[in-house]
Amino acid sequence: MTTPIDPQTRIGHVHLRVADLDRALGFYCGVLGFTLMQRYGREAAFVSAGGYHHHIGLNTWDSADGSPPPPGSTGLYHVAILYPTRAALADALARLDAAGIPLTGASDHGVSEALYLDDPDHNGVELYRDRPEAEWPRDEAGALRMATRRLDLASLRAELTRAQITRP
Repeated sequence: MTTPIDPQTRIGHVHLRVADLDRALGFYCGVLGFTLMQRYGREAAFVSAGGYHHHIGLNTWDSADGSPPPPGSTGLYHVAILYPTRAALADALARLDAAGIPLTGASDHGVSEALYLDDPDHNGVELYRDRPEAEWPRDEAGALRMATRRLDLASLRAELTRAQITRP
């Protein structure tokens, strides 16, 4: 038996290959609201939430003007961006709506609520919020019972109004 990884371990950042750096920055900064922390000329940039050095790295080192990988190939399925509250997730949905970016899915997993979409380079993106652990669905033995049900988008959109979030 192996020893489990330290429970405080977290995914620190993701680094994505993109075809067009400015287009990627337009999506991650302009639509989702990340902050540009540093740019390396026309080839790479680092963006974050809350002033961290970077949560997402974007580069064109091996991918400038490239095309997305074909269906059925290996690679990134999606990067998941965790929002702290349901209201913050509702704000993300409002940003997508305002930019005309379509969802590829929206699911209630019991433990979380998630929005799925593609970035401009067809990298899968999940925007989600976790429910408090005390609300996670469990069976009679206490085992986790995640599911995939349709997310009530109208309720999520209404959350923004309830929270009275103001966006820049």
